[in-house]
Amino acid sequence: MSDPSSLRVADSDREQLAGELREHMLAGRLSSEEFEERLEKAYAASTRGELDVLRSDLPISPVLLSSELAKRRTHLRRRLIQEGGGGLTVSAVCVVIWLSNGAGGSFWPAWVILFSLLPLIRNAWRLFGPAPDLESVERHLDARRAHARNERPRHRDSGPPGLPR
Repeated sequence: MSDPSSLRVADSDREQLAGELREHMLAGRLSSEEFEERLEKAYAASTRGELDVLRSDLPISPVLLSSELAKRRTHLRRRLIQEGGGGLTVSAVCVVIWLSNGAGGSFWPAWVILFSLLPLIRNAWRLFGPAPDLESVERHLDARRAHARNERPRHRDSGPPGLPR
């Protein structure tokens, strides 16, 4: 893998840095001359390292912080939806079985729905609730992913590919 500082940047990266530099100038961290000089270098930059040099002596700007937080939330939201899909599928299968048996008696799929979607509801509350805790959601999703990887059968990897088992 190549060094991240040698990766090429897009116009959106340059615009993001320009916004950060404006914030720092308005906060009084940069003089107008320094701002103009850095802005010129930002628009001429072609790699991540060149942009990082321009912000190296400045604190993290609120613009960058909110942007990174939004990206992280979006990523966690996608992972949460993917994880919830499995619970919804199991719940839907149970409801179909209950309906195909005449929908008699109590609605037993409610227990399956409750227990399969409980982690989804808990993590959604942690992610979107009044006091978001992104770290705990990420830890939980990572733990579930690691657990699922350890539980998968290893015998599928052996033998010629494409042959039924």
